[in-house]
Amino acid sequence: MSDAVLLDREDALAIVTINRPDALNSLDQATLEALRHQLAELSKSDARAAILTGAGGRAFVAGADIAAMSKMTPAQALDFARLGQSVFAAIEALPMPVIAAVDGFALGGGCEIALACDFIYASDKLKIGQPEVKLGVVPGFGGTQRLARRVGLGMARELIYSGRQIGSAEALRIGLVNAVFPRAELMDAAKKTALEMAAMSPNALMLAKRAMNEGAGIPLTPAIELEAQAFSDCFAHPDQSEGMTAFLGKRTAQWSKRR
Repeated sequence: MSDAVLLDREDALAIVTINRPDALNSLDQATLEALRHQLAELSKSDARAAILTGAGGRAFVAGADIAAMSKMTPAQALDFARLGQSVFAAIEALPMPVIAAVDGFALGGGCEIALACDFIYASDKLKIGQPEVKLGVVPGFGGTQRLARRVGLGMARELIYSGRQIGSAEALRIGLVNAVFPRAELMDAAKKTALEMAAMSPNALMLAKRAMNEGAGIPLTPAIELEAQAFSDCFAHPDQSEGMTAFLGKRTAQWSKRR
């Protein structure tokens, strides 16, 4: 198996690393296929939270591989866009929370893969944006849709139409990232939050994530019906009884494995 994407475990935490530092972790077809494989392995694991990051200290993911894209036909470009979209959708579909720990460049596909995670922690060296228009193309891995859902349509239009890169302070101001840390503290901060989430009911986390993802693009009335159903489904799982019994008994809950 390719080492372009690494999957490591630290107790209940999984760490997925895009591992092409010499290419600033850019996304070509082989890397996307390697990521798809590791995500499938992660989905089957008993990990309760995950972090997605990039190797090398210069870039999270600098974007898609421009040299490879430059020779594509329209049909090949469509296939490439659909590949990236399907892999990023697999990130969203993971049953556990996923934090993007973003350091350095997160441009184009790098911004898009971070947006597919549940939320983003950034270093103070962040440079993030969707610069595709400068290459004569548009975002192809979900950026036109997920960025607007994250920061609002007006701000997404400004960023995509201008191709502008922004730093950590502006990304935090507009809500693109959740928090900013000094570079040396980023992974420790992401791990701390991930482990806090990993201590919660994995079934409740899975159902909450599903309800929020599925409800994000539909009107409020059917969306809150999804929430009601998720709430009801919790009562069919042992974690509900265990969590409430543990709370009333003033003890730590012992959660079951995800099923």
